[in-house]
Amino acid sequence: MIKTVNFKETTFSGLPYKFEAGTVNIADAVGLGAAIDYVQRVGMDNIETHEKELTAYAMEELYKIPGLKLIGTAPDKISAISFVMDGISPESAAQSLNQDGIAVRAGHHCAQPALWRYGLTSSIRASLGMYNSKEEIDDFVKSILKIVRYFN
Repeated sequence: MIKTVNFKETTFSGLPYKFEAGTVNIADAVGLGAAIDYVQRVGMDNIETHEKELTAYAMEELYKIPGLKLIGTAPDKISAISFVMDGISPESAAQSLNQDGIAVRAGHHCAQPALWRYGLTSSIRASLGMYNSKEEIDDFVKSILKIVRYFN
């Protein structure tokens, strides 16, 4: 931060304040504290268990969809699920899912070498979290089935 400024000189505040770019973001610091409290109340073990169960359920349901190929099927994977669908661009699928209120990411996900390994240039990625439910996975799968019917 700047202590004083005029037409002839600028005086910076002392360390560490001289490296701050303006007003300190107090609201986010308070919000981060509340988020940490919430995660501690819920419990990291509970969050991990829920996300693993949800991921396993989602992958089990996605495996059933003809023409859908999951990318990355390690048994102890994190809750990010990447996939492609035969004859459907990831970008088109993501737009269709968005129309159903489902947020996914389509593209190379800053992982182009990994996609090249599978002969791909883009994929769809759904990221699951502690706030998601099996019912939402069911809605997600229904939307994907609707997309498959539309494009085929």
